[in-house]
Amino acid sequence: MVCALGAALCFGTATVLQAIAARAAAAPAADEDDSGSSGVDAALLLRALREWRYIAGLALDGVGFVLQIAALRSLPIYTVGAALAASLAVTAVVAAWLLHVRLSGLEWGAVAVVCAGLGMLGLASGEEGDQAGSTALKYAMLGTAAVVLLLGALAGRLPDRGRALALGLGAGFGFGVVEVSVRLIDGLAPSTLFTNPATYALLLGGGAAFLLLTSALQRGSVTTATAGLVIGETIGPALVGVVWLGDRTRDGLAWLAVLGFAVAVAGALALARFGEAPVEVDESDSVAP
Repeated sequence: MVCALGAALCFGTATVLQAIAARAAAAPAADEDDSGSSGVDAALLLRALREWRYIAGLALDGVGFVLQIAALRSLPIYTVGAALAASLAVTAVVAAWLLHVRLSGLEWGAVAVVCAGLGMLGLASGEEGDQAGSTALKYAMLGTAAVVLLLGALAGRLPDRGRALALGLGAGFGFGVVEVSVRLIDGLAPSTLFTNPATYALLLGGGAAFLLLTSALQRGSVTTATAGLVIGETIGPALVGVVWLGDRTRDGLAWLAVLGFAVAVAGALALARFGEAPVEVDESDSVAP
């Protein structure tokens, strides 16, 4: 659980840095006609990689990913997924601290709700499931990762709000593929690793998720995109873990795990606007009086 919360801390802080970098990277193309653009902007990602904040965010994402893997090897997917959704609470607190963003009483309440939900999950969670994923499930994850890329490509044809939701959901599904694939990789020996479809599902799903999320931060409603992200990366993987991988709760505490999961996700959705830090506040604070 410490690793899961550490991953949320890394991901939440990285969001603030990457959001600022994504907007800065979009500036050169701000005056161009966007009417024919696609949902996924690979050039935006390349420009963002020139920003030091984006690189620092990626470094934090790397540390968070290692912690996430460690957590997934000992906790049910539903617990880790809810903890990762709680990174929005971290983002809100970091934005309030570093960017002087004013949080409303309801938003501070949502941060407390997320913490309460995680506390309930920590009490109710059992060990990770002991069922090995089938070959069909591994190929299903690979196919899902490919669909995520297709979803991103099709998102450009949707209206702004629909596009933001599609990109957010796609990114969430991609991160969900990563969560499940970690559990489906049962050995690090080259002969096992490179012949396992889950390895390629993890790489494709993670790469697609980062690409879609970067585009979602720059296009459309951040709140809508982040809500889609939270839903996509929590509910689906949690169901896969329970149904196909044998994730369970402590005896007699299934109700507490369900309640804690719902509370944590609901609190995260209430903080969805912090899927991207409001960089305008930071810029205005930097102007000399």
